[in-house]
Amino acid sequence: MIIKVPATSANIGPGFDSIGIAVSKYLEVEVLEEATEWFIEHTLDGLPNDDRNLLVQTVLRVAPNVQPRHLIMRSDIPLARGLGSSSAVIIAGIELANQLADLQLSMDRKFELANQFEGHPDNVAPALFGQFVIASQLDNQLDYIQAPFPAVGLVAFIPHYELKTSDSRNVLPNQLSYKQAVSASSVANLAIAALLKGDMVKAGRAIENDHFHEVYRQKLVKEFHSIKARAKAEGAYATYLSGAGPTVMTLCPKEKVGSLLEHLGDLPLNGELVSLEIDKKGLQVFK
Repeated sequence: MIIKVPATSANIGPGFDSIGIAVSKYLEVEVLEEATEWFIEHTLDGLPNDDRNLLVQTVLRVAPNVQPRHLIMRSDIPLARGLGSSSAVIIAGIELANQLADLQLSMDRKFELANQFEGHPDNVAPALFGQFVIASQLDNQLDYIQAPFPAVGLVAFIPHYELKTSDSRNVLPNQLSYKQAVSASSVANLAIAALLKGDMVKAGRAIENDHFHEVYRQKLVKEFHSIKARAKAEGAYATYLSGAGPTVMTLCPKEKVGSLLEHLGDLPLNGELVSLEIDKKGLQVFK
């Protein structure tokens, strides 16, 4: 059995802690024979290969008495880069528990558990469902809308350096004024409506006018402004910080992906440029 979970790009500008997309980098967990202790084969630096691993910890939170297994974990989702690496592991852990203990969890229940464990729906929702997801907690109930994302190209700059979510959150203000909150909310409303309608020109303007978090976090990613300026000059719709950063994501017409990669490659960037696709399937299990 193989469990496959996509990376995610959350916030998309003003959709702070609420919206995200699934993208084409993946975590795969291959389930092998039963064992006396958990053992995870992987090549990811600094991660434990026993029951201290987040994957196994998640399994045991859902199904404490499940028999340990020998697992192989493969991932091209970079750690601490704003692409939902921990969310992917949590989703995989929930599904692994679901399969091994035959829990028959519904997708909604998996979402509830993932949000409970991870804390923010904007990453776990698209990793689970795929596509574009808007989610929020309403009266103690977790609600979400899944929708197709416009047919655009995605170009990601993935820095060679990490930026931990805690550091990104420390630069945010403790509160916004009423006037600031209303203004920021109206921008978010327009961004989501334009994305749902497929109007990328209006969506792009709104995405680049976030007042909730990007205005405070941009300084943490030194390449952000040069990428944004070059992308805009090449006809991109919008450039934004993926999740809490430091990955910088650019949305552009699909036919401009090649030239955008070429022109961004001329900049002095400490990282790699990659073209991504929207993942439309989310969590998958192959038996």
